[in-house]
Amino acid sequence: MKITKEMDLIYKRYYRDVYGFCVRLCEGHPELAEDVCQETFFKALKNADSFRGDSKILSWLCQIAKNTYISHLRKEKHLLKTKDMEVLLENVANIEDTTQEKLEDQDSVKEIKRIMSDLEPPYDEVFRMKVVQEKSYSEIAAIYHKSENWARVTYFRAKQRIVEQMRQEGHYE
Repeated sequence: MKITKEMDLIYKRYYRDVYGFCVRLCEGHPELAEDVCQETFFKALKNADSFRGDSKILSWLCQIAKNTYISHLRKEKHLLKTKDMEVLLENVANIEDTTQEKLEDQDSVKEIKRIMSDLEPPYDEVFRMKVVQEKSYSEIAAIYHKSENWARVTYFRAKQRIVEQMRQEGHYE
């Protein structure tokens, strides 16, 4: 079977899933989501030989989509302001939930996780609980026997530290 026929089958099988992921990733910009989705399949076709088979095809396609979206943001010069960082991190958690696979090989995810591990307590754990475990502020507050406002402020400060560290290291503008 030719790569183009295989990619046609992959496109038909995974288009809705990848498009849905792109819609979440590009929050509020359906035209951008469509562009990112189409670019994802173009890149997948162009680089089909690089698929090693050590992950699911959907995971591979979502990784391409995420990288395509990040490249778009870099070109637009508004990469990862605080809100963008939060959306990216939430979508990383959603990818892991959706594909049941870790994205350890993604550079941006590695950088975020590395910086998270360098945060001092309780910032590291509060951030992880909010973003990865999707706990509410009230749940986090209960765990630490603190107020909900304390949980919000601690999360906000952790997020600020991650963004600042990434800027200092030249990863994001």
